[in-house]
Amino acid sequence: MLGAVLDALRPFAVAACSAALALSGCSQPAAPAVVPQQPAPASELTRFYDQQLSWGPCVDYASTPADRASFDDEALQCARLEVPLDYAAPEGRTAQVAVLRHRATGDRIGSLLVNPGGPGASGMSLGATMSRRLAKSPLSERFDVVGFDPRGVGASTPTIDCLNDAEWEVERADLDIDPSPEGVAQTEAENQQYAQRCTERSGGADVLANAGTRDVVRDVDILRQVLGDQKLTYLGYSYGTRIGSAYAEAYPQNVRALVLDGALDPEQTTVQRTVDQSAGFQQAFDAFAADCAKEPNCPLGQDPARATANFQAITRPLMDRPAPADGGARTLSYPDAVTGTIQALYLSDFWPLLTRGLSTLASGDGTILMRLADMYNDRDPDGHYGNGIEAFVAISCVDEERITDRGEQAELIRRSNEMAPFRDDGHGVVAALDPCAFWPAPPTSEPHVPQVEGLPPTLTVSVTGDPATPYQAGVDLAKALSGSLLSVEGAQHTAALQGNTCVDDIVSAYLIDLRLPPEGARCSLAPTPGR
Repeated sequence: MLGAVLDALRPFAVAACSAALALSGCSQPAAPAVVPQQPAPASELTRFYDQQLSWGPCVDYASTPADRASFDDEALQCARLEVPLDYAAPEGRTAQVAVLRHRATGDRIGSLLVNPGGPGASGMSLGATMSRRLAKSPLSERFDVVGFDPRGVGASTPTIDCLNDAEWEVERADLDIDPSPEGVAQTEAENQQYAQRCTERSGGADVLANAGTRDVVRDVDILRQVLGDQKLTYLGYSYGTRIGSAYAEAYPQNVRALVLDGALDPEQTTVQRTVDQSAGFQQAFDAFAADCAKEPNCPLGQDPARATANFQAITRPLMDRPAPADGGARTLSYPDAVTGTIQALYLSDFWPLLTRGLSTLASGDGTILMRLADMYNDRDPDGHYGNGIEAFVAISCVDEERITDRGEQAELIRRSNEMAPFRDDGHGVVAALDPCAFWPAPPTSEPHVPQVEGLPPTLTVSVTGDPATPYQAGVDLAKALSGSLLSVEGAQHTAALQGNTCVDDIVSAYLIDLRLPPEGARCSLAPTPGR
């Protein structure tokens, strides 16, 4: 059911553990920008900009066992920011944005807001992780590290909710591979039901109508002022780069520094981004297969040219006979086998695990690929699903261009399968309209070149072998913002502040001192450990 939507865009930040390699050149100071005086907020929003946050312990904000353990830290503080649900009617319903911070330990510059992408991933979780990762970094001395769950996500309310845990298990086993008119009609009926459930369970059509990036950036500006920051300092990964570039366009005069890692090209159409991302994952699959082929027991064989066919031979039988997982307690479906593979392709450090997963699947055990698919689908070990995927769909449906023509949908799926044949099920194109075609609210964004007059220098980070947000998108975003580009040689999704000294030193110098790298700066990530 959700495949067509999830194919459109599902990048999120994955923590890397790559070692440092070489830095290309020295840093240079950024040229000062002439920035217009910051305007006062509209009078009807004054009460939101003037609010005081009530900070307290974070444990009660946790929505997963992992977050509960992570948030149980006296150094972390949490609060809820009140914002209008609909900025066109600020006197009406409100939403609450959950916020987490770790206070600066030294001479404070301000707040560093972080977002992990998705859309739908928890910024509070990233904030807690980042505060530990940067514990001995100059960044933790100079900045309050602040993570927030965008409206509808995680601990923020109203929370986007579409499926219960039992319905999620059914959804993951649903093949949707029948291209006949009857099969298309059945899939579309499921997608229409999904949109109806999201509307009913999330609090109404107005919640879904105002869930997009257009509204998130206005929340961010309120949060900036409530935190006491005259200017925004921001690090966004993946979809978080869309938040950053949209904020730059809406409030260029309020920007101090933006690091955008794993970029989405704001000018690119949804169709083209989907096709390019498909090609990116096939490129990552091919790189994985070539690496795997060096091992005598590679489940895809020693000829990388045969890897796609061998992968299909291992996974396609699951359409008729799902594999046992977790000792027989669960079963691995074909969609989950592909999803688990895609999850592992985000980061080359996962390649050895993917090799083992495919080997054990060939022997009849789907446990490893099931666990990887659980990670992607936001399922915890107790069988509870977070709302990351549901929020992803809801936000995408108002952020992305909508396809309501089956012919156009069929062409998109055909081109995507052509670009990523490893995940082609072999049954032909199912030209069913996805849930967004039945969404109760129109899109609130469209592709365009950002208008950012007065924006200070920004830093875009782009990894050459990024499967989810291809390298060229970072080149294009840096150009659109008239900012600097840091190219990173590697095979993973995003790289900033993830342990690579070359990358981290450049990013830190920019965030602290507004010092940009020289034109053409490059870093390299270490090869996969154990290879």
